[in-house]
Amino acid sequence: MSNRFTSRVSRGLVAWPVAIGLAFGVAACGGGGDDDKPDASATSSKSSGSKPDTQEGDAAETLAELKGPSGLFLKVASAQRDAGGFVTVNGDLKNDGSKAINIPAQLSGNETEIIRNGKSLGGATLVDPKGKKRYYVLRDTEGRPLTTTQFQPLKAGESLPVFMQFPAPPADTTEVTLQLPMFTPGAIEISG
Repeated sequence: MSNRFTSRVSRGLVAWPVAIGLAFGVAACGGGGDDDKPDASATSSKSSGSKPDTQEGDAAETLAELKGPSGLFLKVASAQRDAGGFVTVNGDLKNDGSKAINIPAQLSGNETEIIRNGKSLGGATLVDPKGKKRYYVLRDTEGRPLTTTQFQPLKAGESLPVFMQFPAPPADTTEVTLQLPMFTPGAIEISG
């Protein structure tokens, strides 16, 4: 068991520098004079605070709600365009059902490279109806999707914060449709 644990820790220690290097590489390649835009870390720290219950009227913070199977739903809280040329979608995946459920494997999509890396939201896409283009979840150099991964079963009423990163559509495109396998699509507005 210790060898398996050591192997998992080693993979985790290698994955973080790769992901950080990829993020800096993407940020260095794009931008082109967008210095007056807020950075992604400031935006994500604002949205990571405590979230009110739906009874408290947080409709202003919700961009869309996508309904899925077995009482699952995804509440999209933000879709932020970053200077590096990508869009980060943040939200909460909630089990609104009466019993614990496993996150469906279909959310990972059907690409072998993504499926090989375990459960994720790798099957998500952004559709730009104006430009007639579909944007798939970004991947790191190892083929891992830049989304929340390795889901545990969700108990009844439990929610899990999730994220997905996509290539950014053109700057004049602000409204896109988020699609996730087995969920209803939802129109969202990109900020930034």
